[in-house]
Amino acid sequence: MKINRKRNAIAGTFTGVILKIFQILVPFIIRTIFIRTLGIEYLGLNSLFTSILQVLNLAELGVSSALVFSMYKPIVEDDHKKICQLMNLYKTYYRIIGLIVLGIGLVLLPFIPKLISGAVPSDINIYIIYLMNLASTVLSYWLFAYRNSLFTAHQRNDVINTITIFTSSISYILQIIVLLTLKNYYLYLGINIFGQILLNIVTAIASKKFYPQYKPEGKLPKEERTVIMKKVRDLFTAKVGAVINNSADTIVISAFIGLELVAIYQNYYYIVSAIMAFFAVFYSACTAGIGNSLIVRGEEENRQLLFNLNHINFMALNFCCTGLVCLYQPFMKLWVGEDYMLDFSFVILFALYLYAEEVARPMIYFKDAGGIWKEDRFRPLTSAFVNLSLNLILVHFIGLYGIIISTICAYLFISLPWVILNINKCLFSIDIRKYLSKFVLYTFLIVADVIITYMICNLIKIESIIFTLIVRAVICIVVPNSIFFLVFFKTKENKYLVNSVKSLLKRH
Repeated sequence: MKINRKRNAIAGTFTGVILKIFQILVPFIIRTIFIRTLGIEYLGLNSLFTSILQVLNLAELGVSSALVFSMYKPIVEDDHKKICQLMNLYKTYYRIIGLIVLGIGLVLLPFIPKLISGAVPSDINIYIIYLMNLASTVLSYWLFAYRNSLFTAHQRNDVINTITIFTSSISYILQIIVLLTLKNYYLYLGINIFGQILLNIVTAIASKKFYPQYKPEGKLPKEERTVIMKKVRDLFTAKVGAVINNSADTIVISAFIGLELVAIYQNYYYIVSAIMAFFAVFYSACTAGIGNSLIVRGEEENRQLLFNLNHINFMALNFCCTGLVCLYQPFMKLWVGEDYMLDFSFVILFALYLYAEEVARPMIYFKDAGGIWKEDRFRPLTSAFVNLSLNLILVHFIGLYGIIISTICAYLFISLPWVILNINKCLFSIDIRKYLSKFVLYTFLIVADVIITYMICNLIKIESIIFTLIVRAVICIVVPNSIFFLVFFKTKENKYLVNSVKSLLKRH
C-alpha cells in the first residue's frame, strides 16, 4: 500500500498541535471550575488517583509501539493476512493487559487510605471513587483499543487527533455542566468513563470505515511473536522511568503531606507540564529529520546538528525559565488566589525542574531517532529509582522541597550524563569537554538572564494583576532573548537558528 507520508506528516503535525493546545486550555478551564465548585481537596484526590493509574498503566508500555512498528512492513507489502494476525495478537495482549490492570488495581484497593495523609471530603467514598477511575482505565483496553493501531501504522494520526478532539469536547462540555449545576464528583467521574467508551467506539467505527479489509483473525508464527516481545521488553524498560518520575511525586505528597498540597503542587506543575508539552511537539516533528540525518550525513555534520538543536533548546529554556520566575506568582494569584499559592522559593525550584527535565531533550530524541533503546533501557529506570528513593527520604526532612529536589537531582545527575555517554558510545563521538563548556556557558547565561529580568520586572509597580502580567510578559520576551542573541551572535549555532527561521518564513 502506498502511503502519502508527506501529506500525512503535515496533517498529523497540524492536528497534533491543535490537539495539544486543546488538551491544555480546556482542562485548564475545567480545573479552574473544579476548584471553585468542589474545592481543593477533591482536586487533590483526583490528581492522586490519576497518578496511581498511570503507574498501573505500566503494563501497556511498549506493547502498542512494538506492534505498530511490526505493521510497517506488511502494510508496504499489502500483506493483509499478516496485518490481521498482528491485530489479533494486539487484541489478545490488550485483553490480558486490561485483566492485569484490573487485578493489580483491586489488590491495591485496601491500601488506598494509606496513600492519603489527613482528612478526605466527608461526602464521598474513596473506594467507589477509586473503582470508577479504575473502570475507566480498564475499559480503555477492552473496548476495541487494538483498532487504534491501524491509524498509527498508516501514519493517519490526523484521524486519531480529530476523533480525540471530537469525543473530548463532548466529555468536557458535560463535565462543565455537571460542575456548574450539580457539583457532583461521582457524575463528573461517570462522564470520564462515558468519554473513554465513546472514544474507543468512535475510533473502532472509523477504523472499520477506513480499513474494512482488516479483521483480528489468524495466529502469528511463534518466532515472530518472540521478536515482538523482545521489542516490548526494550521499550518497556525505556519508558517505565518516565511514568514513575511523573507519578511518584504526587503519590508521595499525598501519602506523607496531604491532599490539599497535592492539588496546590499539581496547579504549579500543570503550568510546567504545559510548557514541556510544546517542547515535545517541536522535537517530535524533528525526529524523522534527525533519523534521516543519521543515515545520510557524516559524523561531523550530525555532531553539529546536535549542537545546533542544543542551542535552540537552551534559547527556549532561557525564555521559559525567565518567564516562570517572573510570571508564575502573579498568574497563580489571578488564577487560584493567595490561599493556594506556594512560597516564591518553589517558583525557583519549578524553573529548575523545567530546566532539568528539558536540558537533555535534543539528546534523547537523537537517541530515539538512532534506535538505541536497548543500550539506553536502564537509564530511565535508574533515574526513576533514584528519584523515588530520594523522595521517600527527603520528604521526612524538608517536605515538598524534597519531592521537587529529588526529581531535579535524578534528571541532572543520572539521566543527563548517561544519555550523553550513550550517544557518544553508540551514535557518534562527542568532545565531552567542549560540550560541557558550552553547557556551563548556556546555564550561566540563563541564571544571569533570570536575575536581570526579574529585577527589571520588580522595578515596575502596577496595581492590576492583569496589567502586571502583560507588562512582565513583554519584558520576558524582549530582555532574555536579546541578551541570548547578542552573546551568541557570531556562533555557528546562532547562524543555523537565524537561517532556519528565514527558511521557515520564506515557505509561508
